[in-house]
Amino acid sequence: MPALGASWGRYPRATQEIRRLHWRDERLPQGAGTLLPYGNGRSYGDVCLNDGGTLLAARGLDRYLAFDAEQGILRCEAGATFADILDLIVPRGWFLPVTPGTRFVTVGGAIANDVHGKNHHRAGTFGEHVRCFELLRSDGSRMECSPTQNAEWYTATIGGLGLTGLVTWAEFSLQRIAGPWMTTRTQRFASLDEFFALSATFEQDHDYVVAWVDCAARQSLGRGVLIGANHAHAGASGPTSARRLPGVPFTPPFSLINPLTLRAFNALYFRSAREGDALSHYAPYFYPLDSIGDWNRIYGPRGFLQYQCVVPPAHARAVTQELLGRIAASGSGSFLAVLKVFSERRPAGILSFPRAGTTLALDFPNGGAATFALLDRLDAIVAAAGGAVYPAKDARMRGERFRQYFPRWQEMLARVDPRFSSGFWRRVME
Repeated sequence: MPALGASWGRYPRATQEIRRLHWRDERLPQGAGTLLPYGNGRSYGDVCLNDGGTLLAARGLDRYLAFDAEQGILRCEAGATFADILDLIVPRGWFLPVTPGTRFVTVGGAIANDVHGKNHHRAGTFGEHVRCFELLRSDGSRMECSPTQNAEWYTATIGGLGLTGLVTWAEFSLQRIAGPWMTTRTQRFASLDEFFALSATFEQDHDYVVAWVDCAARQSLGRGVLIGANHAHAGASGPTSARRLPGVPFTPPFSLINPLTLRAFNALYFRSAREGDALSHYAPYFYPLDSIGDWNRIYGPRGFLQYQCVVPPAHARAVTQELLGRIAASGSGSFLAVLKVFSERRPAGILSFPRAGTTLALDFPNGGAATFALLDRLDAIVAAAGGAVYPAKDARMRGERFRQYFPRWQEMLARVDPRFSSGFWRRVME
């Protein structure tokens, strides 16, 4: 039976068949309809939706296949989540090479969106650490892909938005750690000039660097809080677990994020940030919102739209200032706006998003036409600067913008499985 579903942003909604997968040797559904792999539904827009088609729900593919605890190499099925993997590897002295801001993503989803994290300046994207994977095509053929074997499929699948076929298992490298604790350093900054200077300094001493920026402060535009972190050395002792807060029990009839609550929260967060060094469990540093169950409900029944862009270094200061100015003037935005600098690295995949420059990410309550018009204006600023918008967090970019942001899109066409599609892909290819 068709099922109504939505991504984590709760916009848009789609009606699709659900085919739950449990075994790697299962055959994919036959017929004329379109297929799309689906992990844990943590993408924000419509890259994980297939209106009128079939979702291949892959969470049932969650087995561990091999773990080299000496070299730090894990092979597992693609439906395993980062949360499950962390429970396995952290007590054994290992950590994920790269992780996004939630641990509730699957390995397959991390590959499809080539996720990045707070350590891009040191480690790049998750795809750079994937050694190999198996790709199942709609015609039943299977191929093992790596940088040296079926390499063209390897680069098309990493960051390929699930369009090349179904990843059934993957093998990737881990990084050695001494324990679950992080040493952190927190410092406020009053302007974007101060942010860029501090970020460069923090990147020299910290494996992880990220900033929260006040997107509502019109008079103090560009102020925020920078946090750097490293995995603690052996012998460090701290809290044994992360504190979990009450979840959001229901969806309110309207968004709780509005100009009044946004300005109040951001001002309080900036003033209350504790500067200096501290010891923390890894969970609140990497996954601050994971401690709040169903936090996406706070945006009300219409949901929200996430917007993440990257702007080249030459224009980063001026363009980020302009973007924040437009957002503050609109009275919209989120309580968790993230600012970070990407390093210069070779993209792991054809459609990989991270590239040298400054990235800004935040949520917008879905206010209908006014919100879409604002995001179109932000798009125009980003495009004029030669930047890009992240497909994994998009629900509305136009096709011409996508093709400008990702000039290698035509290389992707030859690798897209003829039966695989998504709401996002149909939208940007029209």
